[in-house]
Amino acid sequence: MSHASNDRIGLSGGLTLEARRFRGGPKTPALCLPGLTRNARDFDDFAPWLAGTGRDVVVLSLRGRGGSDYDPDYLNYHPATYVGDVIEALDGFAIARAAFVGTSLGGIVTMLTSERAPARLAAAIINDVGPELAPEGIARIAGYAGAARPDAADLDEAAAQIRAINEVAFPGRDAAFWRLFATRTFRQRADGRWSLDYDQAIGKALVDVGPAPDLWPAFASLKNKPTLVVRGALSDLLTPPILEKMRAAHPGFALCEVADTGHAPTLSEPEAQAAILDLIETLD
Repeated sequence: MSHASNDRIGLSGGLTLEARRFRGGPKTPALCLPGLTRNARDFDDFAPWLAGTGRDVVVLSLRGRGGSDYDPDYLNYHPATYVGDVIEALDGFAIARAAFVGTSLGGIVTMLTSERAPARLAAAIINDVGPELAPEGIARIAGYAGAARPDAADLDEAAAQIRAINEVAFPGRDAAFWRLFATRTFRQRADGRWSLDYDQAIGKALVDVGPAPDLWPAFASLKNKPTLVVRGALSDLLTPPILEKMRAAHPGFALCEVADTGHAPTLSEPEAQAAILDLIETLD
Protein backbone atom coordinates (compact mmCIF):
# COMPACT_ATOMS: atom_id res chain seq x y z
CA MET A 1 0.00 0.00 0.00
CA SER A 2 1.24 3.49 -0.85
CA HIS A 3 2.66 5.52 2.00
CA ALA A 4 0.72 8.69 2.79
CA SER A 5 2.28 11.97 3.84
CA ASN A 6 0.34 14.83 5.38
CA ASP A 7 1.07 18.27 3.97
CA ARG A 8 -0.26 21.78 4.09
CA ILE A 9 -0.56 24.12 1.12
CA GLY A 10 -0.57 27.86 1.70
CA LEU A 11 -2.97 29.97 -0.35
CA SER A 12 -2.33 33.53 -1.49
CA GLY A 13 -5.17 34.78 0.71
CA GLY A 14 -3.46 33.48 3.84
CA LEU A 15 -5.40 30.26 4.50
CA THR A 16 -3.78 26.83 4.36
CA LEU A 17 -5.28 23.60 3.06
CA GLU A 18 -4.80 20.07 4.33
CA ALA A 19 -3.38 17.73 1.69
CA ARG A 20 -2.60 14.03 1.78
CA ARG A 21 -0.10 12.65 -0.71
CA PHE A 22 0.22 9.03 -1.74
CA ARG A 23 3.38 8.19 -3.68
CA GLY A 24 2.77 5.75 -6.51
CA GLY A 25 5.09 6.40 -9.42
CA PRO A 26 5.82 8.47 -12.52
CA LYS A 27 2.52 8.18 -14.41
CA THR A 28 0.15 11.13 -14.75
CA PRO A 29 -0.70 12.16 -11.16
CA ALA A 30 -4.22 12.36 -9.78
CA LEU A 31 -6.00 14.94 -7.66
CA CYS A 32 -8.96 13.89 -5.47
CA LEU A 33 -11.58 16.42 -4.34
CA PRO A 34 -14.33 15.55 -1.81
CA GLY A 35 -17.93 16.63 -1.47
CA LEU A 36 -19.64 19.60 0.17
CA THR A 37 -19.25 18.70 3.84
CA ARG A 38 -16.54 16.06 3.45
CA ASN A 39 -12.76 16.01 3.66
CA ALA A 40 -9.64 14.18 2.50
CA ARG A 41 -10.34 11.15 4.71
CA ASP A 42 -13.10 10.13 2.28
CA PHE A 43 -10.35 8.89 -0.03
CA ASP A 44 -8.32 6.94 2.56
CA ASP A 45 -9.18 3.65 0.86
CA PHE A 46 -9.43 4.86 -2.71
CA ALA A 47 -6.27 6.99 -2.95
CA PRO A 48 -3.81 4.19 -2.02
CA TRP A 49 -5.54 1.95 -4.56
CA LEU A 50 -5.21 4.63 -7.24
CA ALA A 51 -1.55 5.21 -6.33
CA GLY A 52 -1.08 1.49 -6.90
CA THR A 53 -1.70 2.11 -10.61
CA GLY A 54 1.72 3.80 -10.74
CA ARG A 55 0.94 7.45 -10.06
CA ASP A 56 1.18 9.96 -7.24
CA VAL A 57 -2.16 10.97 -5.76
CA VAL A 58 -2.92 14.23 -3.93
CA VAL A 59 -6.10 14.50 -1.86
CA LEU A 60 -7.28 17.94 -0.73
CA SER A 61 -9.64 19.05 2.00
CA LEU A 62 -11.23 22.21 0.63
CA ARG A 63 -11.24 25.31 2.84
CA GLY A 64 -13.54 24.90 5.82
CA ARG A 65 -13.27 21.11 5.90
CA GLY A 66 -11.18 18.61 7.82
CA GLY A 67 -7.74 19.97 8.68
CA SER A 68 -7.98 22.92 6.28
CA ASP A 69 -8.42 26.41 7.66
CA TYR A 70 -11.91 27.79 8.08
CA ASP A 71 -12.61 30.97 6.12
CA PRO A 72 -13.65 33.97 8.25
CA ASP A 73 -15.77 35.17 5.28
CA TYR A 74 -18.33 32.43 4.66
CA LEU A 75 -19.20 33.92 1.25
CA ASN A 76 -15.90 32.46 0.02
CA TYR A 77 -17.40 28.98 0.40
CA HIS A 78 -18.23 28.91 -3.29
CA PRO A 79 -17.12 26.76 -6.25
CA ALA A 80 -15.36 29.65 -8.03
CA THR A 81 -13.18 30.17 -4.94
CA TYR A 82 -12.36 26.47 -4.74
CA VAL A 83 -11.18 26.44 -8.35
CA GLY A 84 -8.60 29.08 -7.51
CA ASP A 85 -7.55 27.08 -4.44
CA VAL A 86 -7.13 23.92 -6.51
CA ILE A 87 -4.96 25.66 -9.11
CA GLU A 88 -2.79 27.13 -6.34
CA ALA A 89 -2.48 23.69 -4.73
CA LEU A 90 -1.40 22.12 -8.02
CA ASP A 91 1.19 24.87 -8.41
CA GLY A 92 2.37 24.29 -4.84
CA PHE A 93 2.97 20.62 -5.59
CA ALA A 94 4.52 21.45 -9.00
CA ILE A 95 1.83 19.40 -10.77
CA ALA A 96 1.24 20.80 -14.24
CA ARG A 97 -1.46 18.33 -15.23
CA ALA A 98 -3.50 15.75 -13.34
CA ALA A 99 -6.39 13.34 -13.61
CA PHE A 100 -9.11 14.88 -11.47
CA VAL A 101 -11.35 12.71 -9.31
CA GLY A 102 -14.22 14.77 -7.91
CA THR A 103 -17.08 13.61 -5.73
CA SER A 104 -20.21 15.80 -5.74
CA LEU A 105 -18.89 19.34 -5.06
CA GLY A 106 -15.47 18.02 -6.06
CA GLY A 107 -16.97 17.09 -9.43
CA ILE A 108 -18.36 20.60 -9.82
CA VAL A 109 -14.92 22.03 -9.06
CA THR A 110 -13.44 19.62 -11.61
CA MET A 111 -15.79 20.87 -14.34
CA LEU A 112 -15.13 24.52 -13.51
CA THR A 113 -11.37 23.98 -13.43
CA SER A 114 -11.57 22.42 -16.89
CA GLU A 115 -13.36 25.53 -18.12
CA ARG A 116 -10.93 27.98 -16.48
CA ALA A 117 -7.64 26.10 -16.90
CA PRO A 118 -8.15 23.24 -19.37
CA ALA A 119 -4.45 22.41 -19.62
CA ARG A 120 -4.45 21.31 -15.96
CA LEU A 121 -6.80 18.35 -16.57
CA ALA A 122 -5.54 15.16 -18.14
CA ALA A 123 -8.84 13.39 -17.47
CA ALA A 124 -11.95 13.76 -15.33
CA ILE A 125 -13.71 11.27 -13.08
CA ILE A 126 -16.97 12.89 -11.96
CA ASN A 127 -18.63 11.10 -9.04
CA ASP A 128 -22.41 11.43 -8.82
CA VAL A 129 -22.92 14.98 -9.96
CA GLY A 130 -23.69 16.70 -13.22
CA PRO A 131 -23.98 20.20 -14.66
CA GLU A 132 -27.59 20.23 -13.49
CA LEU A 133 -28.55 19.29 -9.93
CA ALA A 134 -31.83 17.50 -9.29
CA PRO A 135 -33.98 19.64 -6.94
CA GLU A 136 -34.79 16.72 -4.64
CA GLY A 137 -31.08 16.09 -4.06
CA ILE A 138 -30.36 19.76 -3.44
CA ALA A 139 -33.24 19.93 -0.95
CA ARG A 140 -31.91 16.93 0.96
CA ILE A 141 -28.37 18.30 1.08
CA ALA A 142 -29.54 21.77 2.11
CA GLY A 143 -31.53 20.12 4.88
CA TYR A 144 -28.46 18.77 6.64
CA ALA A 145 -25.53 21.00 5.56
CA GLY A 146 -24.97 23.39 8.42
CA ALA A 147 -28.05 22.27 10.34
CA ALA A 148 -27.54 22.67 14.07
CA ARG A 149 -27.21 19.33 15.84
CA PRO A 150 -25.67 18.36 19.16
CA ASP A 151 -22.19 16.88 19.31
CA ALA A 152 -22.12 13.13 19.76
CA ALA A 153 -21.03 11.70 23.10
CA ASP A 154 -19.07 8.87 21.49
CA LEU A 155 -18.32 7.23 18.16
CA ASP A 156 -21.41 5.02 18.28
CA GLU A 157 -23.64 8.05 18.69
CA ALA A 158 -21.81 9.81 15.85
CA ALA A 159 -22.37 6.73 13.67
CA ALA A 160 -26.08 6.75 14.53
CA GLN A 161 -26.33 10.45 13.57
CA ILE A 162 -24.59 10.01 10.22
CA ARG A 163 -26.57 6.85 9.50
CA ALA A 164 -29.84 8.71 10.00
CA ILE A 165 -28.77 11.21 7.32
CA ASN A 166 -27.16 8.84 4.84
CA GLU A 167 -28.86 5.46 5.14
CA VAL A 168 -31.08 6.36 2.18
CA ALA A 169 -27.92 6.32 0.06
CA PHE A 170 -26.38 3.20 1.59
CA PRO A 171 -29.21 0.82 2.47
CA GLY A 172 -28.43 -2.37 4.35
CA ARG A 173 -24.89 -1.47 5.43
CA ASP A 174 -23.66 -2.90 8.73
CA ALA A 175 -22.57 -1.18 11.95
CA ALA A 176 -18.88 -1.32 10.99
CA PHE A 177 -19.63 0.63 7.78
CA TRP A 178 -21.31 3.42 9.76
CA ARG A 179 -18.58 3.58 12.40
CA LEU A 180 -15.97 4.02 9.66
CA PHE A 181 -18.22 6.58 7.95
CA ALA A 182 -18.39 8.51 11.24
CA THR A 183 -14.60 8.58 11.69
CA ARG A 184 -14.37 10.23 8.28
CA THR A 185 -17.10 12.83 8.79
CA PHE A 186 -16.63 13.70 12.48
CA ARG A 187 -13.62 14.78 14.52
CA GLN A 188 -13.05 13.88 18.17
CA ARG A 189 -12.56 16.95 20.34
CA ALA A 190 -10.26 17.26 23.32
CA ASP A 191 -13.20 16.64 25.68
CA GLY A 192 -13.89 13.30 23.97
CA ARG A 193 -17.07 14.38 22.20
CA TRP A 194 -17.47 14.11 18.42
CA SER A 195 -18.28 17.07 16.12
CA LEU A 196 -18.97 17.16 12.39
CA ASP A 197 -15.68 18.03 10.71
CA TYR A 198 -16.62 21.10 8.70
CA ASP A 199 -17.45 24.77 9.17
CA GLN A 200 -21.19 25.08 9.82
CA ALA A 201 -21.14 28.33 7.81
CA ILE A 202 -20.88 26.21 4.65
CA GLY A 203 -24.61 25.57 4.98
CA LYS A 204 -25.27 29.31 5.25
CA ALA A 205 -23.22 29.90 2.10
CA LEU A 206 -25.25 27.28 0.26
CA VAL A 207 -28.41 29.24 1.07
CA ASP A 208 -27.04 32.76 0.53
CA VAL A 209 -24.78 32.18 -2.49
CA GLY A 210 -26.39 29.14 -4.13
CA PRO A 211 -24.85 25.79 -5.05
CA ALA A 212 -23.05 26.63 -8.29
CA PRO A 213 -22.95 28.85 -11.38
CA ASP A 214 -24.12 27.61 -14.79
CA LEU A 215 -22.18 24.38 -15.21
CA TRP A 216 -23.19 23.35 -18.73
CA PRO A 217 -20.33 25.19 -20.48
CA ALA A 218 -17.94 23.78 -17.87
CA PHE A 219 -19.12 20.22 -18.49
CA ALA A 220 -18.94 20.70 -22.26
CA SER A 221 -15.32 21.81 -21.85
CA LEU A 222 -14.50 18.20 -20.90
CA LYS A 223 -15.63 16.74 -24.23
CA ASN A 224 -12.10 16.44 -25.62
CA LYS A 225 -10.75 14.82 -22.46
CA PRO A 226 -11.16 11.26 -21.18
CA THR A 227 -14.20 11.50 -18.90
CA LEU A 228 -15.91 8.99 -16.64
CA VAL A 229 -19.16 9.72 -14.83
CA VAL A 230 -19.88 7.48 -11.85
CA ARG A 231 -23.48 7.38 -10.64
CA GLY A 232 -25.06 5.74 -7.67
CA ALA A 233 -28.06 3.86 -9.03
CA LEU A 234 -30.19 5.31 -6.20
CA SER A 235 -28.85 8.86 -6.59
CA ASP A 236 -31.28 11.72 -6.02
CA LEU A 237 -28.78 14.33 -7.30
CA LEU A 238 -27.69 12.88 -10.65
CA THR A 239 -30.87 11.54 -12.25
CA PRO A 240 -31.40 9.68 -15.56
CA PRO A 241 -32.95 12.72 -17.31
CA ILE A 242 -29.88 14.80 -16.40
CA LEU A 243 -27.62 12.05 -17.74
CA GLU A 244 -29.48 12.18 -21.05
CA LYS A 245 -28.84 15.93 -21.33
CA MET A 246 -25.18 15.36 -20.43
CA ARG A 247 -24.84 12.85 -23.27
CA ALA A 248 -25.95 15.54 -25.73
CA ALA A 249 -23.33 17.98 -24.41
CA HIS A 250 -20.47 15.44 -24.20
CA PRO A 251 -21.33 12.32 -26.21
CA GLY A 252 -18.10 10.47 -25.46
CA PHE A 253 -18.10 10.16 -21.68
CA ALA A 254 -18.03 6.72 -20.09
CA LEU A 255 -20.69 5.87 -17.50
CA CYS A 256 -20.52 3.53 -14.52
CA GLU A 257 -23.56 2.92 -12.31
CA VAL A 258 -23.00 1.53 -8.82
CA ALA A 259 -25.86 -0.69 -7.68
CA ASP A 260 -27.65 -0.31 -4.34
CA THR A 261 -25.97 3.04 -3.69
CA GLY A 262 -27.19 6.63 -3.72
CA HIS A 263 -25.30 9.88 -3.37
CA ALA A 264 -22.43 9.25 -3.56
CA PRO A 265 -20.44 6.08 -4.27
CA THR A 266 -17.24 5.70 -2.24
CA LEU A 267 -15.28 4.70 -5.38
CA SER A 268 -14.09 1.59 -3.59
CA GLU A 269 -16.87 -0.44 -5.20
CA PRO A 270 -15.53 -3.06 -7.65
CA GLU A 271 -17.54 -1.76 -10.61
CA ALA A 272 -16.37 1.82 -9.98
CA GLN A 273 -12.74 0.77 -9.72
CA ALA A 274 -12.96 -1.32 -12.90
CA ALA A 275 -14.33 1.69 -14.82
CA ILE A 276 -11.74 4.03 -13.31
CA LEU A 277 -8.96 1.60 -14.25
CA ASP A 278 -10.22 1.52 -17.84
CA LEU A 279 -9.99 5.30 -18.02
CA ILE A 280 -6.80 5.86 -16.03
CA GLU A 281 -4.83 3.29 -18.03
CA THR A 282 -5.29 5.43 -21.16
CA LEU A 283 -3.02 8.05 -19.57
CA ASP A 284 0.77 7.98 -19.69
